[in-house]
Amino acid sequence: MPGGGPAGTAEEPVAEIRKLRVEVGGRAIVDGVSLRALPGRVTALVGASGSGKTTTGLALLGEYPPGARVTGEVRPAADGPVGHIPQHPAAVLNPARRVRALLTDIARAQVRHLPRRRRRAAARERVLRALAEAQLPDAEALLRRYPHQLSGGQQQRVVLAQALLLGARVVVADEPTTGQDVLTKSRVVEQLAAVAARGIAVVLLSHDLDVVRALADEVIVMREGRVVESGPARRLWRAPRHAWTRELLAGREEFTQTAEVSGTGGPVLRVRGLTAHHRTGARGTTEVLRIPALDLRAGECLAVVGRSGSGKTTLARCLAGLHRDRRGEILLDGTPLPRSLRDRDRPQLAAVQYVFQDARAAFDEHRPVLHQIARTAVRLRGTGTAAATREALAALAGLGLPEDLVRRRPGRLSGGELQRAALARALLARPRVLVCDEITSGLDTLTRRGILDVLTALLHDRDDLSLVLITHDLDTAALAHRVAVLDAGELVEQGPARHVLTTPSHPFTRSLVASTTRPGGGNTCLNSRRDRGLGHHGRRTAPPAELWS
Repeated sequence: MPGGGPAGTAEEPVAEIRKLRVEVGGRAIVDGVSLRALPGRVTALVGASGSGKTTTGLALLGEYPPGARVTGEVRPAADGPVGHIPQHPAAVLNPARRVRALLTDIARAQVRHLPRRRRRAAARERVLRALAEAQLPDAEALLRRYPHQLSGGQQQRVVLAQALLLGARVVVADEPTTGQDVLTKSRVVEQLAAVAARGIAVVLLSHDLDVVRALADEVIVMREGRVVESGPARRLWRAPRHAWTRELLAGREEFTQTAEVSGTGGPVLRVRGLTAHHRTGARGTTEVLRIPALDLRAGECLAVVGRSGSGKTTLARCLAGLHRDRRGEILLDGTPLPRSLRDRDRPQLAAVQYVFQDARAAFDEHRPVLHQIARTAVRLRGTGTAAATREALAALAGLGLPEDLVRRRPGRLSGGELQRAALARALLARPRVLVCDEITSGLDTLTRRGILDVLTALLHDRDDLSLVLITHDLDTAALAHRVAVLDAGELVEQGPARHVLTTPSHPFTRSLVASTTRPGGGNTCLNSRRDRGLGHHGRRTAPPAELWS
């Protein structure tokens, strides 16, 4: 197929894109892209942030950026809905409704043919099955929570459960393993493989080459809105033909570089006797985090690792004053910080800055990005507007974002561009402590490398800055000076990164490290579909486990 995508197959696609071109403001963000979503097959779109992957995938749902001029042909599935698993699930989860309500609304529509007295039980059974298939344990407790009480990985899997409930013929999965630890990631890969085995077409948009390697039948490589290479996954891994593909594949091996020097200053941030809770009803609460003691020294990078739902984000939100249901002390330079950011003064707000995993949700969609970044210096440091704008432009340029780009509204920037803009906004406060919550999890290898290089340079150049790096990725954690490991809300191990990641003492840490070992460049948890009993075209050679009754 001239514009990219698999060719030469007699199978009839369930959805198809031909020569798609999407222009916004006179600039083509997708140019001449074609793909065929075939039943039982996984078609993966890979490329750097801003390459057009998400715009192409969303075209199957009939969604385009505001003001877009679209040409080409898009034929969505005719006999079923198109399921969508977005990169940032919070954007599609109603924050005012509990998880039970979000899922039950879908299930009810599927049991209307049953007698009225059986509908409630049948809907509940479907909801619980979907949660189990999406790898969400302890479903009863989770159903009582609101989306903001879930980790990013849990939110992602709730959206996956919604897609499973819908029974779609095509599923567009946009970075479905973003923010998830390797153990949970392997289960999501298994689930998507099982979805394909049922004859559902999966369009996978991902920067995670381990996930693509494990799942994809066909791979389409994109750069700056165009397809530079496409073909069967096995051929592309073995012999990439385009220079950009070779660069993208080579970039994945550059991460494991354990820091040699730790922060030498005194503790800038201390956590003592911290417990955090989630409200489960009018009066009930559930303890989700317990940290007896944890210190962050001046000039130090502390990586906090653990499985999705282990309490990493809750700890980060406590540090930033975003989670008020907690006890214990968090001290900045020996002075207790108020539990809520509403009670913190300007110096305290500036001192502890938070960079969110979902950068798009952290920006006002109606105001230019540059204005929002400069406002940080105006509000927290009293800088004049003109000086703040110049400072913002300098910070953004240092992160590779030109002036013409950041004068646009957030919807005109890619996820990776917005993540760098969010980092610049936090840096304009000149913080003592920078809390980065999975800020590289939704980025391609090259963009991730660039942001980690920026963080490393900041720690080297600024003696007064310390970094808390929330991550599920042990390769990223290896760049830190020290590592703290959380499991089910408990701090199970902490110490120098080199020691924790090479000779862990706690059984959970040992299992986490073992699952991340990648002999020969492959993740041991993410075996190929063929290795899991899936034959050609994604169909199992053994009977599949049933997803729906």
